[in-house]
Formats: sequence, C-alpha cells, structure tokens
Amino acid sequence: MTKSLIAAGFLLFFNFPLIAQNCLENSKIVPPVLSENARKTYETKLAEARNDFEKKPNDADALIWLGRRTAYPGNYREAIGIFTTGIEKFPKDARFYRHRGHRFITIRCFDEAISDFSAAAKLVKGKPDEVEPDGLPNERNIPTSTLQTNIFYHLGLAYYLKGDFKNALKAYRNCERLARNADMLVATKHWLYMTLRRMNKTKEAAAAVAEVRDGLDIIESGDYEKLVRLYQGKLKAEDLLSELGADTNNLGNVSLGYGLGNWYFYNGEKEKAAEVFRRITGGNQWASFGFIAAEAELNRR
Repeated sequence: MTKSLIAAGFLLFFNFPLIAQNCLENSKIVPPVLSENARKTYETKLAEARNDFEKKPNDADALIWLGRRTAYPGNYREAIGIFTTGIEKFPKDARFYRHRGHRFITIRCFDEAISDFSAAAKLVKGKPDEVEPDGLPNERNIPTSTLQTNIFYHLGLAYYLKGDFKNALKAYRNCERLARNADMLVATKHWLYMTLRRMNKTKEAAAAVAEVRDGLDIIESGDYEKLVRLYQGKLKAEDLLSELGADTNNLGNVSLGYGLGNWYFYNGEKEKAAEVFRRITGGNQWASFGFIAAEAELNRR
C-alpha cells in the first residue's frame, strides 16, 4: 500500500469523535493463527490487491479489496484506515461503511460499528440488493451473502454484543426478510432465536426457527444449522457438547460452542454456560464472532 494512502487513512482517524479515537488507539489486537500455506496465500492476494490499487487508485472496487485483503492477515487498524479513506472518496458507497463496521466489531469498537452499519443501511434503502463476493471462497465458490444481508446481520451482531437485544431484533428481522439462500437463513435464524430468548420471548423464538425445514442445501453454515436443530428439539445439547470436545481452535467449534453456551445460559445452567464461554476464550479464534460474543458474556458477568 502506498504511503500516501496510509497517511490519508490514518489522518481521517483524528476527525472521529474522541470516543472512536480512544477505541482505535486502546483496543487490543491479536493476530490470527495461520498455517504457512494460509499466510502465503494471504500475502500473495494482498500483493495483488496493492498492485491493482496502484494501477487504479480511483477505483472503488480496488480500494475495497485492498482493505479486505489487508484485514485478513490481522492488520485490522490499517484496514480501518483504508476503509476510512474509501468513505472520504466514495461517501455514497455503502460497502466502505459495511466493511469498516465489520472491522470495528473485530477490535471491539461496537458503538463505532453500529454507527457504520446504520449509515450503510440508510445508503442502501430502496435499492436492489447485490451479491457480495467472498474474499475467502467456500468449497463450492458460491457466495452465500449479499451486501444488504451483511449490513443487517452485522448490525444485529453489534447491538447483540452490547446487550441491546431490542435493536438487535430489528436488525435480524430485516436480515431475515432479505435472506435468499439456506446458509443465510440458518445463520440469521440462529442469532434471531438467541436474541429472542435473551428477551424472554420463548414462544416467539420457537416460532422463528420452526419454519426451517430439514434437508436444506447448506454450504458453509453447518454449525448454525445444528444449533437451529437444537432449538427445534431435534438434537440434544449433550451430543453437541461431546462434538465440541476441548478443541476451540477452529472457527466451526467456536460458533457451535457459543450457541451451545448460550443455550445453557437461558435454560438456567449459568455456570455450565460460563464454562463453555471460558473454553472458547481460551482458544485462538480471537477475531471470530463466537469468541467475541463469549468474551462479552464473561465481561458482563
């Protein structure tokens, strides 16, 4: 990345409200644990993104991918600087708010994330949705989310992490309305169910997942589907706990573990829930949503 872009991105940080500056400066960053092959892939893709941006410095897509590729190896503050530059250059492009908001969640700046996703939601209101390409393609190389589902999904998450379940519910209802495939559906239903249970809306929570039929064509949200089946009474918590085991060093187990811990929590087994949350935060998936949520639960305790 060019030095001028770095300077421009970080210069804009000083135009943020003081609370945002403090969060950016004081947040702890834990780099992801990567295999040698993964690290080489990330470095290669980042070099390609830098080269593309240098050729097309006024292209929004090139800047978006530079920011995304910068974040994957764990350079979260630098990525936020790039997306901030994008907001300055392309203020009506919701993608920059959407991706900066994601990285604000990563570094635990939840208020800033809410502000960004709210701004993105206003920018896409009344516009047709669009498929969002994956930076890390799944096994079928089929994207499972869209710009608008990602905006509301992450907005709901940011509110949820703050314990603002009322606003999280509104966001997840919007995401549910926009979901167009099985992966997005089960992921949204999972968070929607957990939100409703935290609001003591047990019957409404059950109704929310009752319509999720068996035999869905799931590409990458298998752990969320298992949790939905738990909520439907088709799987047992004990079986999922055995499946989880002691390994919380992979993304799938962290997602499964947080949902399972939450299940214990709102069914009255709070110490068992805390045990699962501690197991998750003892692993190495620091940037994953399940880890961040488990961390938030323990902090609230």
